[in-house]
Amino acid sequence: MPPKLTAQLRGALSKQLFAWVAGPDGAQRRDRMVTAAGPRYFGEDRPIRVVHGDASMFVGGLRALLLQSLHPLAMAAVAGHSGYRGDPWGRLQRTGHFLAVTSFGTTADAKAIIAQVRAIHSRINGKAADGRPYAASDPHLLKWVHIVEVDSFLRAYQRYGAAKLGPGEDDAYVADAAKVARALGVVDPPVSVAEVHEQIAAYRPELTGTPEARSAARFMLLNPPVPLLFRAAYPALGASAVAMLPVWARLPLRLPYLPVTEAVTVRAAGEVLTRTLRWAMESPAGAAA
Repeated sequence: MPPKLTAQLRGALSKQLFAWVAGPDGAQRRDRMVTAAGPRYFGEDRPIRVVHGDASMFVGGLRALLLQSLHPLAMAAVAGHSGYRGDPWGRLQRTGHFLAVTSFGTTADAKAIIAQVRAIHSRINGKAADGRPYAASDPHLLKWVHIVEVDSFLRAYQRYGAAKLGPGEDDAYVADAAKVARALGVVDPPVSVAEVHEQIAAYRPELTGTPEARSAARFMLLNPPVPLLFRAAYPALGASAVAMLPVWARLPLRLPYLPVTEAVTVRAAGEVLTRTLRWAMESPAGAAA
């Protein structure tokens, strides 16, 4: 492909990707975050900035949503209040903005957005289909959402990231994420990879594949509300996310387990996808969007 055409394609992909993830006000919010004066919530050398700044977050994010849906109360809160069907892009953009500010923003901005989220959580409550009450501010549910995100983002980065984390940096990433979790109201979040695995195992008796969870999985995997430019690549994203799910999570969501295909074909497709996304994210056109 001629260099000029390659540059144009890269710029178009970058602008569309940024608009999809950040929304119409994304450029202004990014510029404010980058130029804001004051100490950062996390220093430039912290692993959370490495992991959360990589294209592997797309795979990790989808994997987290699928796994989180197995907790009936967490799924009820999502189905009843998140707008994931009616406004899926809005939810993606709000989540992306929160991760960006808490990972790269100033301490003041990070604390402000955490306070906003806590205020929103305080208003989200209801009853699941089985009659049990739920509240988004419940520390137990908050911890489930947190540990699944940490596990998913870290696994995706270690598999598809630009570079692997060094010895001890995986635990340091978990400890970084725990700082945000505590501020959000999580009690005793894990501070090491081993603790993440232990805490996920402790939640397993509470997990089940509800109709709402399976419906959400079908929506996220088969009916993705993604921009036209990314429609052809989305199956690779979905397959890569599913391939990183533990086997025990597949059956409740009625998702297949194909170890040979996942180890060879899906792994290769995921690597191509994340390299392409990283290439687009690093485009000068995207930086100027």
